[in-house]
Amino acid sequence: MRTMTTCMAAAVLLLAGSACSPEESEEGDGSIVFWTPYTTPERIDAQQPVIDAFTEATGIEVEMVPLEPDQMGQTLVTGAASGEVPDVIAHNPSSTAAWAAQGLLDDEAPQEVVDALGADTFSQAALDMVTVGGALSAVPSDGWGHMVAFRTDLFADAGLEPPESVADLVAAAEALQSDAMAGIAIGTTPGDVYTQEGIESMLLPFGCALAEDGEVAIDSPECVEGLASYQRLAAAAGPAQMDVEAARAAYLSGSAAMVLFSSHFVDEAAGLDVDNPVTCAECAEDPRFLADNTAYLTTFTGNGTETPAVYGQTTNYGIPAGANTADAKAFVEYMLTDGYVENLASATEGRIPVRPGPEAGSTEYLDAWAELPFGNDRTQEVSIAQVYGPELVDRMAAGAEEFTRWGWGTGDAELAGIVFSQTILATEAEPLFEGADPAEVAASMAAAVEAAQQDLG
Repeated sequence: MRTMTTCMAAAVLLLAGSACSPEESEEGDGSIVFWTPYTTPERIDAQQPVIDAFTEATGIEVEMVPLEPDQMGQTLVTGAASGEVPDVIAHNPSSTAAWAAQGLLDDEAPQEVVDALGADTFSQAALDMVTVGGALSAVPSDGWGHMVAFRTDLFADAGLEPPESVADLVAAAEALQSDAMAGIAIGTTPGDVYTQEGIESMLLPFGCALAEDGEVAIDSPECVEGLASYQRLAAAAGPAQMDVEAARAAYLSGSAAMVLFSSHFVDEAAGLDVDNPVTCAECAEDPRFLADNTAYLTTFTGNGTETPAVYGQTTNYGIPAGANTADAKAFVEYMLTDGYVENLASATEGRIPVRPGPEAGSTEYLDAWAELPFGNDRTQEVSIAQVYGPELVDRMAAGAEEFTRWGWGTGDAELAGIVFSQTILATEAEPLFEGADPAEVAASMAAAVEAAQQDLG
């Protein structure tokens, strides 16, 4: 870790933003510390060869530190207080917004990396998601978007058309729900991250915004309409509270007709995740039963008339203030060029490239990603296209160009980050699941968001 020789205490950082200018290494000293959120043994093993190749190519040693995302923030603040920070952190946009506001990130190095690689080779949406206060605060690498997996056989049996909007999802969920079948598996646990994600994902397509130019807008008519739809989806999920594990299990067991999930789900439905096996009755004889009878809605409108929206989460490389900037920049550039595709293979289904190729308009990296094996069952080396067909690959890639989240790329990014990290909307949603008027729930959400806004100062 790098010493921040001129930084003040973390409390000053937190209260005064970028209140110090830590000394940085202009030349680099030949070693860096890299924090990764991909912490499972198989994903660590997949990342290490890429890091080793970087060291061989550059002579720069890399210490990889696996760290869960919810541990990174406090660990970074503690490190800043003691004068030591990592050199590169792979993290999500919520962390980017929070750390940038606290002055914990270098806000010049990311732009330098993007300029060197070519800003026109990145998804603009991905760049917007890590632009805070007008400055690019991290370098986007890849991401996942929300999708709804739905049982094509059950839809056909019920005479239902494939869904194209949230309104369609509501109608299908209510039609397919029974005592033995959840119409949809979706977040219904108050205060839970999965519920927080689900609310934003299902409200975005209605044109609902958390805030606009600093004004809280979660109680707008568009948001109330979205909450009314979410209430009906939650009711069709059944009486038991659902978190991410319960939702996954419901679909894999054949007891849910649909599920809202990230693109990480495509391997699980295909029987390619040894940690989350398919357990439906038909799956015992045919592990591909669910995959063969599952299609995915990858973009959403509210009622079919709005511009489609895709809730997405990106992985980004941040360089902390006080890091070994020169070597950190070299590492990030390598991870987005020579080491890019192999690194994405650590979690193919959830790491869709947001830099499609090395030149503007090229798709070299995207095409190579499409050929990568997915899932963690190494006895079955198959690509997404081989299991689901090339159309799904194309739609997943197209969705990555349009990832969106509330507030990102605007002055409301910090507020959006706080609302997400504190699961404010999911906490306020409890009355919604108990049948409360969506307009009243929206008003309570607005009050809670405004309180968080006041705390920001």
